[in-house]
Amino acid sequence: MARLTSAWRAMDPERRLAAIASVALLLTMFFPWYGLQNLNRRTGAIYSHNISAFGDVSFVEAAIFLVAAGVITMLFARAEGREFDLPGGDGAIVAIAGGWATLLIFFRVFSRPDGHGYPVGIEWGFFLAFVAAGTLTYSGWRMLGGARHQPPLVRPDRARRPHPPASESETTVLATTPAGRRERAPAAAERRPVAAERRPRAERPAYPPSPQEQLSFEDPPSAAE
Repeated sequence: MARLTSAWRAMDPERRLAAIASVALLLTMFFPWYGLQNLNRRTGAIYSHNISAFGDVSFVEAAIFLVAAGVITMLFARAEGREFDLPGGDGAIVAIAGGWATLLIFFRVFSRPDGHGYPVGIEWGFFLAFVAAGTLTYSGWRMLGGARHQPPLVRPDRARRPHPPASESETTVLATTPAGRRERAPAAAERRPVAAERRPRAERPAYPPSPQEQLSFEDPPSAAE
């Protein structure tokens, strides 16, 4: 019971409607579907009695039962989080199942059980089954519309860790990789080595020399020369 309660809470309104319609379709098969008449040969009186869908089982009743049970099983498994792929999605499967059940019930109107020469009537349970099958088709169509207008599911990326605040001596550079993720690049201070201190250059004499240092042709050469 706890599983049924949790599965019901996990369903959206469209799937709940489909589940209700499927259960209702299954229950209506126990209600009176056909009215039969028989002749009492002793008294000569004609008496009538009603039978359910299981009173005269054929391919139609078996197919309707499988449709209702299959939809209920699928919705319950999906509500419990089981992952499986269906052609067209859940909405298409439910809509096709409901339409198929509606077509089978409508076909049964013209293919009634054998009355042994007496007319076979249709009882109220038959009409309830037709309404339940139509509701199942409508719920599948609603599921299709909800899936069409629902935004695509995007899985959240891994949680981004907050970057520590950068100090005054380094700068934080954000680089964009081809995958579109932003990563922290090494700071400029870490990438570039600290430049060595420049040594002071030796003082070179100015060129040309000052007028005081220039020699004249009139001056005698020194002894060293």
